[in-house]
Amino acid sequence: MPELRRRVLYLYLSKEGSATSPIAVTIFFGANDAALLEGTGKKQHVPLEEYRDNLRKMVQHIKNWSPNTLVVLITPPPIDLQGRREYARSLCGDKASELPDRTNEVTGIYAEQCVSLAREFGLPLINLWSKMQETVGWQKKFLSDGLHLTPEGNAIVLQERHKIFDEAGFSDLPFDFPPHLEIDGENPEKAFVQQCAVV
Repeated sequence: MPELRRRVLYLYLSKEGSATSPIAVTIFFGANDAALLEGTGKKQHVPLEEYRDNLRKMVQHIKNWSPNTLVVLITPPPIDLQGRREYARSLCGDKASELPDRTNEVTGIYAEQCVSLAREFGLPLINLWSKMQETVGWQKKFLSDGLHLTPEGNAIVLQERHKIFDEAGFSDLPFDFPPHLEIDGENPEKAFVQQCAVV
């Protein structure tokens, strides 16, 4: 597991001394883990077994710490190879690598591991990899560069999450985790420190 991910997860999940436990946690990993070793995304690659073990450890840690917390697993989204190539060309022109950094087939194998783990633990699952591919034209509609979600792609995640939360009897939960863009890669802990006003 990359160091930043490990540190962020530790900072959030190691609050065992806190008075409250989270009501729900979503775990959404795999798109970067499924990067190919042969392509330009090789720094992000996590072997399949390690990916599955990491998910398992996260789920077990949450459940050991807070057995009543709803844990929702989310598979990686599908990959649009053509969209990835277009994106690479937009950045590098003719120097863009012809080797793909990801493929939909390999990402699907990572998604299968996530689905399997959800079944094993009896957890709710958002199978984003399959769900998005049910829509004609999903490549452009849901993915901005063949990998990252468009607003419509994010709406799918939100809709599916709402269904699960509604079935569990709660919705409209407040955010207690900072947005991704507010997390400094060098000092992620700063984004997790709550500022207290002195009166």
